[in-house]
Amino acid sequence: MIQAIPKTVTFDEFIAWYPEGSGCHYELHNGEIVEMPKPTGTHSRVAGFLIAELNLEIRRLKLPYFIPKESVIKSARDESGYEPDVIVIDGRRVAENPRWEKESIITQGSSVPLIIEVVSNNWSDDYALKLEEYEILGIAEYWIVDYLGLGRRRFIGNPKQPTVSIYQLVEGEYQVSQFRENQRIESFTFPELSLTASEIFQAGLY
Repeated sequence: MIQAIPKTVTFDEFIAWYPEGSGCHYELHNGEIVEMPKPTGTHSRVAGFLIAELNLEIRRLKLPYFIPKESVIKSARDESGYEPDVIVIDGRRVAENPRWEKESIITQGSSVPLIIEVVSNNWSDDYALKLEEYEILGIAEYWIVDYLGLGRRRFIGNPKQPTVSIYQLVEGEYQVSQFRENQRIESFTFPELSLTASEIFQAGLY
C-alpha cells in the first residue's frame, strides 16, 4: 500500500527533503510526497530484463542513448516528480536539462526517447497520472508493462491478461498499441528490437 505524507510541497521542496540512503523511494504526486512500495522480486526481474535487453540493443547499434541507474522526471506543472522503472536518455540532448549533472533531474521531455513503467498494485498511477504527465512533457514513447494484467478492462481489454501497452507521441498526443502473448513488440525508439510480450512476462519467472 502506498503511504502518502499529507503535506503539499513544490518540486524543489520535495528534492530538498528527499532523504538520501534511506532505502525507500519517493515520488511527488500533485504536491503530495508518496512513499512508493518496494518492488517485488518479479517486478525487479522484469525491469532488470528490459534494461539488459535495451542496453544490448544500444550497444549493438551504437545508439547515442544511456540508461541511468536513478533519475527524477519533473512534471511540467511543478507539482510532481517521478522515478521511472526504466528511462532511456539521449546523450546528445541531456545537456538541455540544467539540473541533470548535479541532481539527475530531467526537465526536458525531448531528451527522453523512452520511459517504461512496470505495473505494481498502484497501477492507476501508470495508466492515468503518469500517462498524462509524460504526454504533456513530450516523452516520445512510453511503455506500460502489465505482467499480471492488473489494469482495468478499459486499459487492457476484456478478458484481462498480461499486456504491454506502448504509447507513442503523434502530433503531441499518445496513440497506443498493445502486445500480448507471442506478439513482437513494435517500438519507434528501438525498431529492430526482437522481443515478444511473452519473453518480457516470462523474465520474472526464472
